[in-house]
Amino acid sequence: MNIKGIDTDLLKRFELGLNPKAPEKSLIPARILGYGEISTIFEILKENQQGLAFKRMPIFLSTDEMDRYEALFIHYNKLLSEEIGIMVPEYSTARVYPKTGNMVVYIIQEKLPPESLCHRLLHRLDTASLKTLFLVILRQMMKVWRFNANSNATLMGLDGQLSNWALKDLNPADPSVTQDSEFYYIDTSTPFIRINGKEQLEPELFLRSAPSFLVWLIRAFFLQGVLDRYYDFHLVVVDLIANLYKEQRPDLIGDFIEAANSFFVHEASDLKINPITVGEVKSYYREDAFIWRLFLALRRLDRIISTYILNRPYPYILPGKIKR
Repeated sequence: MNIKGIDTDLLKRFELGLNPKAPEKSLIPARILGYGEISTIFEILKENQQGLAFKRMPIFLSTDEMDRYEALFIHYNKLLSEEIGIMVPEYSTARVYPKTGNMVVYIIQEKLPPESLCHRLLHRLDTASLKTLFLVILRQMMKVWRFNANSNATLMGLDGQLSNWALKDLNPADPSVTQDSEFYYIDTSTPFIRINGKEQLEPELFLRSAPSFLVWLIRAFFLQGVLDRYYDFHLVVVDLIANLYKEQRPDLIGDFIEAANSFFVHEASDLKINPITVGEVKSYYREDAFIWRLFLALRRLDRIISTYILNRPYPYILPGKIKR
């Protein structure tokens, strides 16, 4: 599923003229589409690159690290699409080697209509349609855990938040969801794969975006727990439902919990998933929101220290205030 026509020279010039602190003031104009924990997603407003979404990952210190990451990224996409049966957008990768700072891998995907992203549909569809959407996504995610249950060595993980799913063949004027609707899973840049219990993704890569003075703490007390939850179907669904607070739709939480628990009993009974409670979702979100607010504040402090005290480049683009 390799995208053709990637202008790597344009990416090099984009990286050279990028202002990570104020990307809108960069030499080559780009529109921010979204933020991840370690990456930024944008489109470059140039004719030959329109229709593509670029995810910038400035976390690599060697070409060997880039080789291993790109191979794992491709393997993850192929497992999802060819072995498990979850659709992913067309994709490709490109590399940029800046004169200073970390090396960069760009993940490129076909840009899907913004209105097709499921967290946007939360504000356009009625409750009955949203419950249908939720159930169809649960069935998609169940494919991963059915694969895991039948695999001797390989386990797959997934970040199931609604912002990571997009409705295929959306009619923007009249969006609708049925039991037969198809969805893309778009967040494949963090390839969660374990083989014989060993994480194939190199966690140290992702620790590089953490505040330098907290890396040891995160590694010792938080990293394993964060990784583990993406391999736990129960926690992945809890995370999805808890994010309804962030998406300003807490009114749906009760309906989604009821639908999830019924799904676990009637459609996923072989996986023996524990039921979800309202208290669990509230507790999970409070803790998660606190951690990410603190983490972002400390990353901003780290940027100040790096830029103004240590006089070295800070390669990451940080989001503005996030409404939670």
